[in-house]
Amino acid sequence: MMSPFKRYLAEEVALDHAEGLIPRREALRRLGLLGLTLPAAGALLAACGADPPTATPATPATGMTPAPTSAQPSPSGTPVGPSPLPTEAITFPGPQGAALQGAWAAAASPKGAVLVIHENRGLNDHTRSVAGRLAASGYSALALDLLSRDGGTAAFTDTAQATAKLGEITPEQFVADMKAALGELQNRATGAKLGMVGFCFGGGMTWLLLSSNEPRLASAVPFYGPLPAGADMTGTKAAVLGVYAEQDDRVNATRDAARAALEKAGLTHEIATFKGAGHAFFNDTGQRFNPAAAAQAWDRLLDWFGTHLS
Repeated sequence: MMSPFKRYLAEEVALDHAEGLIPRREALRRLGLLGLTLPAAGALLAACGADPPTATPATPATGMTPAPTSAQPSPSGTPVGPSPLPTEAITFPGPQGAALQGAWAAAASPKGAVLVIHENRGLNDHTRSVAGRLAASGYSALALDLLSRDGGTAAFTDTAQATAKLGEITPEQFVADMKAALGELQNRATGAKLGMVGFCFGGGMTWLLLSSNEPRLASAVPFYGPLPAGADMTGTKAAVLGVYAEQDDRVNATRDAARAALEKAGLTHEIATFKGAGHAFFNDTGQRFNPAAAAQAWDRLLDWFGTHLS
């Protein structure tokens, strides 16, 4: 049986195809890497509204060119927020002797410190830029590479293979590595309150850590991430801003459950749904980038951290 997070990754592939971002053949290849048989992959594409197979993949109705099969998204817009400070590649101790990798950006006069969790392609320049923008905004940031134990994201020349590897990692390993990264963040930003932000898959990781009895987090901002089944956040004290997109039915299906879990835990929280935006609207390197929604979400994030981290 497919794990919930692997299922989420597979649905992301199917959604990319349904929205015309990748051709059917590439979608089937990526789903195969995730362990789906050809019949199962075809059924998932059909369930997500993809067109039936044709001899030649149709041009998307939007007129967009399908993404190259190397899976590197095409630049789509100007990043929101300040110009990022440079990041430094670091390695630090993880559980069971593992060497964890990340990108560290130090704020000049830190108001707090933030753990940044990447999307389903691993730690890339976009995620490093987010860490750099947080540092430029006064929050030292550590972007963790959740593929560290497999050589790091840079070890994968095919981003689809990086995504598939993420689908093989257990939630327990993710939690252990994120907790170790919080410890590294504490060491580098002595005395600072700790926050967290994650995007898409990383948003799901943020919900996962919030549900793992982690008391060190003072604040967290999961962006359009799937809520783990049975999420229980009674072990954290974090103030949570849940970011959602109006046109993201798949992730929004867990929004009410997230709100209920936050209320049950008695946490300070807000749920913000950005109108006219779709899944992954904050990623300026992707074709779903929505500059207006991204700018509004960045302002909300900084306001939230300004209240709960500073």
